[in-house]
Amino acid sequence: MRDAPDDCDVLVIGGGPAGSSMATLLAQAGRRVLLVEKDHHPRFHIGESLLPANVPLFERLGVREQVERIGMPKWGIELVSPQHRHHTFVEFSEAWNPSLAMAWHVRRADFDRILFQRAEAAGARVREGCRVSRVEFDEAGADVHLCDEDAGAARCVRARYVVDASGRDTLLAHQLELKVKSREHNSAALFGHYRGARRLAGRLEGNISIFWFAHGWFWFIPLADGTTSVGAVCWPHYLKARDKPLPEFFADTVALAPELAARLQGAELIDERVYATGNYSYAARRCCGERFVMLGDAFAFVDPVFSSGVYLAMASAFAALPVVQATLDGGPAAAASPRRRFEAHMLKGPREFSWFIVRMTNPAMRALFMRPRNLLRTKAAVLGLLAGDIFGRTPLWPSLRLFKGLYYLTSALMAPRAWEAWRKRRTLIRDLGPTNGENVMVLSR
Repeated sequence: MRDAPDDCDVLVIGGGPAGSSMATLLAQAGRRVLLVEKDHHPRFHIGESLLPANVPLFERLGVREQVERIGMPKWGIELVSPQHRHHTFVEFSEAWNPSLAMAWHVRRADFDRILFQRAEAAGARVREGCRVSRVEFDEAGADVHLCDEDAGAARCVRARYVVDASGRDTLLAHQLELKVKSREHNSAALFGHYRGARRLAGRLEGNISIFWFAHGWFWFIPLADGTTSVGAVCWPHYLKARDKPLPEFFADTVALAPELAARLQGAELIDERVYATGNYSYAARRCCGERFVMLGDAFAFVDPVFSSGVYLAMASAFAALPVVQATLDGGPAAAASPRRRFEAHMLKGPREFSWFIVRMTNPAMRALFMRPRNLLRTKAAVLGLLAGDIFGRTPLWPSLRLFKGLYYLTSALMAPRAWEAWRKRRTLIRDLGPTNGENVMVLSR
């Protein structure tokens, strides 16, 4: 059935950070917006660490104070390598733009609910427990087929424009056969939450800690409620070799990083629950059409080592706003130029982070990260990128190019080790099929 009261200017699929931000911006602009979310808030999501570049977006949406109330202040990063006796600490205030000095770690269930409720307060109509089954486009807009899973009823809504923020469901990328698995970021992850983990002291307590180990790297994210998120990102080959229940396998994996194991000594794995996911990086061949855009994870997802997911998702909503507005006001032809700018924006974020991600486990990159030097502001530039300062006017690109040159020089100086690490990575990221085991879920970051 067509549900005429729900017909709208823009239908937004997905009530995560990208979709809720987009719905808020459009509602503030006076558009008739319908935001549909398949689940009910609050709902569990991984991806708790935010970037400093998120903070100005929170301010523009009017949610900074709410996010601050639920967050653990994050001033910097701790890096721990088994090949080095020291720990390295860097702070975002050392970045090129020192105004982007901090962010927070958040429980995503609470954070996502704040953004979703903000969209409703701004004037967007919201529907939870409502799944989109398919979208049928025509020259004037789209028929969007919905299933109200609570009531078990199906209906069709007419929209002039569709925003796909469906996250890792990648609804339109699947429907339009645009989704392509990444050959460079084929990783697997195990993660859980602990009570009683030993944290850093004082101002450093909220640092995100990165621990390298033989099969990849760990994150250690302290949350404001006293729990700590711990996860291992590793080669699919390693996870596929699991021959015991996930909690036991995860404990064995933690033991491979002695510094991390010491911090978890005596800590309790909450509900003895460990999650696993595999082969999770991808991108769509395009991010928009005449009557739609894809935001955040609905377009692309890369390895979460630099916690870029939530920021890229929210930033994509701000970047897409001119495209949607121009289409609604003047039709697809009027939006040709904004679409080109949006496409460039969507490609830039994953591209800039990816160069570092694919090299993160190489000994040359580890050496540079563990002994950072600010030669011609290279350290400030790298920290600027890690803070998310990549879409503005901060002139960090010449220094980033110099850092890349230093990486290649360092690789040449340790050529046997660097080549062996690269060869091993190329072998171990091969696609080995679905993850073996229970509690398999989709990561959203």
